[in-house]
Amino acid sequence: MTNSYQSVTDRIVAMLESGTRPWAQPWTSEAPISAPLARPLRVNGQAYTGANVLNLWAAASVRGFASRTWMTFKAAKEMGAHVRKGARAELAFYVGQHVVQNEGAEEGEESERVISFLRAYSVFNADEIDDLPARYLGKAPAVPAPTVVRMSHVDRFVGSTSAAISHGGNRAYYMPSMDAVRMPHFEQFRRPEGYYSVLLHELTHWTGHASRCARDLSGRFGNEAYAAEELVAELGAAFLCADLTISAEPREDHASYIASWIKVLRNDNRAIFRAAALAEKAAGFLHGCQPDRLAEAAD
Repeated sequence: MTNSYQSVTDRIVAMLESGTRPWAQPWTSEAPISAPLARPLRVNGQAYTGANVLNLWAAASVRGFASRTWMTFKAAKEMGAHVRKGARAELAFYVGQHVVQNEGAEEGEESERVISFLRAYSVFNADEIDDLPARYLGKAPAVPAPTVVRMSHVDRFVGSTSAAISHGGNRAYYMPSMDAVRMPHFEQFRRPEGYYSVLLHELTHWTGHASRCARDLSGRFGNEAYAAEELVAELGAAFLCADLTISAEPREDHASYIASWIKVLRNDNRAIFRAAALAEKAAGFLHGCQPDRLAEAAD
């Protein structure tokens, strides 16, 4: 399985080295650059999560696929479709757990322990599969008309988190000691998408507080812990932008982080998987703050 970790890491590093962030690029080469990046989908319409999102986003960007849907050879065959001769599969991953007995456990020790495992399987993009129903065929997403007004659905999403957010100055940051987010004013951004991308990045940092997702926020600029947390926030914002159907716009100051991300990924070929899992957990926490999720939990 080491080769699976390495293949995904190598792809992400290569794209970063070329100046491309796979989580901030359109998933179809035909879509305008301002089109929102949407999560890749399984054959049943369920969205992929974690490292699968990054790997399949990257594959779609490099290979120019328009469809968001990926499926196994078997799934295509079962619906009477045919994977084209010469089509190249991409890896998708399943993370599971199993319980093993700790036979040598002494009194007071746990008699069982949980071991996580990663399994890889092959999927094909719907663009390379013939005779599929029309709903699987890709098309360039519609691009919203330019707007300078606030996005009410994103404001509601952010407001439901109850995060302490203040505005002023020319920097965006999360301050752990105050458990508060600071943002420039909305009007200071050239486009609404830029404001919300940055805000969702800082909110991902906010989830790292000990009372929420409890990540290590003690890193300082320049060290690997800091770079790793910035990567989590970057991916968390990208996942949330996809979920909220807005374009994830790159922060001007994040060009300086690319070299540190490459270093982290080169030093540990599982780092992108951990960062994606933590980002998914952060996004899930923020989704869990929403009124409809709270109502579901109460039922």
